[in-house]
Amino acid sequence: MGPFFLRYNWGMSMPATIQREHYAYADGSTQCRGLVCRLASLTLPAPVIVSCHAWGGRDALADAAAERFARMGWISVAADLYGNGKTATERNECSALMTPFMKDRAMLRERLRATVAAAQRIPGADGSRVVVAGFCFGGLCALDAARAAIPGVVGAASFHGLFTPPQLGPQGPIAAKVLVMHGWDDPMAKPDSVLALATELTTAGAKWEIDAYGQTVHGFTNPSAADPASGIVYDALACDRAFARVESFLAECA
Repeated sequence: MGPFFLRYNWGMSMPATIQREHYAYADGSTQCRGLVCRLASLTLPAPVIVSCHAWGGRDALADAAAERFARMGWISVAADLYGNGKTATERNECSALMTPFMKDRAMLRERLRATVAAAQRIPGADGSRVVVAGFCFGGLCALDAARAAIPGVVGAASFHGLFTPPQLGPQGPIAAKVLVMHGWDDPMAKPDSVLALATELTTAGAKWEIDAYGQTVHGFTNPSAADPASGIVYDALACDRAFARVESFLAECA
């Protein structure tokens, strides 16, 4: 398969060939449509990163993020957490897709378990070295994967994620390393929730890091984010810093 260039390349030069293939998996009766990306030259077995989309579903931006992770030397899976390839662009439609999972975190946890298990079955994947990463809603998913102690998950990386705990009973120990990249002025995760997350992770014994970017709001990795009134704005510098830190974080988890 030849190189495939996506709209969202974050200004990167990307000469290496990426292999991309659709990857069907299921959570019970729900069919999910993921995407697997890897360098054609990748030495196998290789660690796996599960990339969780924002509230709009697995769209072009989600696939571009998965490709960027693949260029870091990992088998990368763009997850389909809503199932059946559902996507949306309008705010009300996006909210309608996300809200059932926010209200039923047990359902979300099971979808994450099924997604990680599917990623571990990819030929050439080292299922004992899995990192779950995500953006916005997907950032919450990454944190929930760490909270759930899913077997094989050694790291979780949240980009401008939501921090609300799942309230599924007492939180057990968190063995996965946790990296949180956060816009300090994000109206969806205010400073008190950052402190609450730090307290939660500390109590659970997690090895955690929270990187906060000043003068930065929600959605800072999305080049199309341009809604200052809602506190959702792209920030190229914060985006570059976050992806650079994730690359070193993945090296720690490999």
